[in-house]
Amino acid sequence: MKGRSQSLQSIILLLAGAFSTIYTLVLDFTGSKATYRGNLLILGVVLFFLGLYILPSKKHHRKIVYFLFLFPLLFTFAVTVIIPLILGIGYSFTDWTGIRFTKVVGLANYQAMFKDPAFIWSVLITFVFVIINVVMINLVGFLLALLCTVKMRGVAFFRAAYFLPNLIGGIVLGYIWQFVFNNVLMNYMKFSMLSQTKTAMLAIIVVYLWQSGGYIMLIYVTGLTQIPGDVLEAAQIDGATALQTLFKVKLPMIASTITICTFLTLTSAFKQFDVNMALTNGTGSVADFMGSYLSNGTQMLALNIYNTAIAKNNFALAQAKAILFFIILAVISLIQVRISNSREVEM
Repeated sequence: MKGRSQSLQSIILLLAGAFSTIYTLVLDFTGSKATYRGNLLILGVVLFFLGLYILPSKKHHRKIVYFLFLFPLLFTFAVTVIIPLILGIGYSFTDWTGIRFTKVVGLANYQAMFKDPAFIWSVLITFVFVIINVVMINLVGFLLALLCTVKMRGVAFFRAAYFLPNLIGGIVLGYIWQFVFNNVLMNYMKFSMLSQTKTAMLAIIVVYLWQSGGYIMLIYVTGLTQIPGDVLEAAQIDGATALQTLFKVKLPMIASTITICTFLTLTSAFKQFDVNMALTNGTGSVADFMGSYLSNGTQMLALNIYNTAIAKNNFALAQAKAILFFIILAVISLIQVRISNSREVEM
């Protein structure tokens, strides 16, 4: 009898909590000005989880408690990532102004996006930027890691010095290097790297490499220091040279570290925004691309999306570009992780 009563109470609380939560969300999406929405939402969530907690089931009670502890994180992730992503996909098919939309336009935003030479150019230079940086940052980071794992005095100082640029914000970093290129180096080279599109892109690559190399170095240092010492001693006893030890022992044993570093540099390079904006703001002339003159020669994809929304006040088109950006980044990241994992098994 007690079990039935507890089950009934649990069901009532679950239904009441679910109804209150759903009703609050409906009020919010319909633009209701009711002031009690926040309190009703909190009450609904509390009632729902209280109903779960008193559910008379010893078998699932521990799982329910675990879920209660995980709920704040899951709820935050859903509110800040999942729901905006779903809404963003919907907005990309409308004439959304950033506040509201009046009609559904179908694929018009996507068609306009692919007909825009400036956007296609941004996609192309972003891919070039990513390829160069993934190779260079991992190479420089790994070489610095090799130097910083040598037994010598002052290694800790060099590790901190190489990592220090990563602590500087991208906007500040961009303005610092803008001063360096336009003033300091100008006195010696008599030429500013930011004055032409090709050299300006090279300048962005240099600054981004300088900023990110130390961070990737620390990850490689962690991987190299976790290689068992007896393995390296065995290779040395067998007469392996330094290069043979590097390619036959060290690299295979840090394959998982290489996967992580490649993934981080790949996703970070694709999302490059702050250095690009502070250093050149995307400016740069391209005489002829798809039959058009472009003035955004150094504008990469993230900055192009930002300018479409903010400067041109076209949030719907920017959202369509952002959805394509998400698809490109997700597909390439999954392919990279899959290839890297397969190589780990082979190594």
